[in-house]
Amino acid sequence: MKSLVRIFSYLAPHRSLVILTFLCAALATALDLLPPWLIKIVIDEVIPNHDMALLPQILLGLFLAYAFKNLLNSLRIRFNNTLEQHVVFDLRGEVFSALQRLSLNYFENRSTGEIMSRVTNDTEHVERIFIDGLEGMLTASLTLIGITVILFTLNWQMALLVLLPVPILVFSGIGFTRRVHGYYQEIRREAADLNAYLQDALSGIRETMGFNRHQYENDRFTTRSYNYSQSNLKAMKLWSVYSPSMIFVGSLGTVLTLWYGSIQVMEGHLTLGELVMFLSYLVLFYTPVNQIHSVNHLLQHALAASERVFEVLDFKPDVIDQPRVSPTVNRLPGRVQMQQVAFSYRDDVPVLNRISLDVGAGEQVALVGHSGAGKSTIIKLLMRFYDVKSGAILIDGYDIRDLPLSYLRDQIGLVQQEPFLFNGTVRENISYGSLEATQEEIENVATAARAQAFIQNLPEGYETWIGERGVKLSVGQKQRISIARVLLKNPPLVIFDEATSNVDTETEVEIREAIGQLIQGRTTFIIAHRLSTLHEVDRIVVLQHGEIVEQGNHVQLLKHGGIYTDLYEAQFHV
Repeated sequence: MKSLVRIFSYLAPHRSLVILTFLCAALATALDLLPPWLIKIVIDEVIPNHDMALLPQILLGLFLAYAFKNLLNSLRIRFNNTLEQHVVFDLRGEVFSALQRLSLNYFENRSTGEIMSRVTNDTEHVERIFIDGLEGMLTASLTLIGITVILFTLNWQMALLVLLPVPILVFSGIGFTRRVHGYYQEIRREAADLNAYLQDALSGIRETMGFNRHQYENDRFTTRSYNYSQSNLKAMKLWSVYSPSMIFVGSLGTVLTLWYGSIQVMEGHLTLGELVMFLSYLVLFYTPVNQIHSVNHLLQHALAASERVFEVLDFKPDVIDQPRVSPTVNRLPGRVQMQQVAFSYRDDVPVLNRISLDVGAGEQVALVGHSGAGKSTIIKLLMRFYDVKSGAILIDGYDIRDLPLSYLRDQIGLVQQEPFLFNGTVRENISYGSLEATQEEIENVATAARAQAFIQNLPEGYETWIGERGVKLSVGQKQRISIARVLLKNPPLVIFDEATSNVDTETEVEIREAIGQLIQGRTTFIIAHRLSTLHEVDRIVVLQHGEIVEQGNHVQLLKHGGIYTDLYEAQFHV
């Protein structure tokens, strides 16, 4: 119920559409109550009295009632659908905005496909609340209220007979709702699992082909698809028993009313026309009752989906802006200080242990160490993907926790080992560094990144569509596009996860020239994989088990004969 109330709160900005939908529904319902009364007049007055003058008027009244009712229903559907699309648009946008605010921790612990399922599939199922829920419940409720008043006005004894099955319908509906809601929660989980697997399988299609694992992936898909089908069948089986049972219980009211009404007609207490009119209203009474049961069935599916949507909206990010001071300058010089920084992803597994490091503005620092030493974690903390557990990281004297996230990340350019390119054109991917950049500026940074030559040789140059994750480009080409993107951003700090180990010698030379352009005059952190590339950096910081164990330049560390020397000799088999 809380989820339903919360969903209806999204109607507030669209009050005019709500009012128009309600008015059309109310007027259509009122017109729907008119035909049984007109039919009663035909049976009790026109036919017995052979009143041919009155008959055309009655028929015209029926025609107009039906015509205007359907016109109003058409308008109601249009207003309601417009309302529904506005609300779902708002909700979908709010979910995506919430995802943009969440910390990296949220995404590292969930599959992309599962998150996508919440943004797309679950929000689309919430849509059913407004298509079938709001519209269906509104018209059914108005019809029930109107007909109940009419039935008691016509004959209160028969009206009570009509209501006899209602308590059974109500209590059965409550029991059905409780049970089917759990089924639909399971359905949404299975749907998310299927969607997550599908996204993963399609992203890894080259590995599937390379390892010839088509049958294995078919079996995995079949298992998840079967689980999803079975969870749907549970809800369908329950509905297959519940719906006919409720219709049968409702029909008992018709049987009792016909029995009592026939006696009343035969005893002269009721006219035949009045009985026919009462039975006509009775049909209209049980139609919305059954409609409410059907809507409730669909509503539970939508509510289960809405709970998953609201989980995203209610999730609190680990890293948030603090209401503190922000720098008065647009661009920081770039001095970085780490003061007794400690961090762990899990409380029982420390990753960094009271690290202190002072990097001057414009200095080039390489981070070296075995896998798991803490190199990538330092970068994540500097970007404030996570917050330190203790200690502090300062940039030009500002604790980065006191800086707005948007400002901090504007000061840093990140070039990853496996750069991510969007499914768009070359121009769009480079201009991601500065959305207002001109074509001339884009071409200038592409030239500096040694990418201009190969871009010009592409079929459509800068407008060439590069495919998902830049699949149409080589590793070296993607790397140079990502460098151009950061050059266009022009930040004072650069983080570079070295990525020349997977390219040929000629491409490596071009990438190194591009890197030279990128790091010139900027504070630079390099996660180093090839130690032979570190001859020119200002300082090498060696990490082991989350601690800094050595610092110095390449020559100094080799002379020292410590861990760096061991790493270097192991890599080159010296």
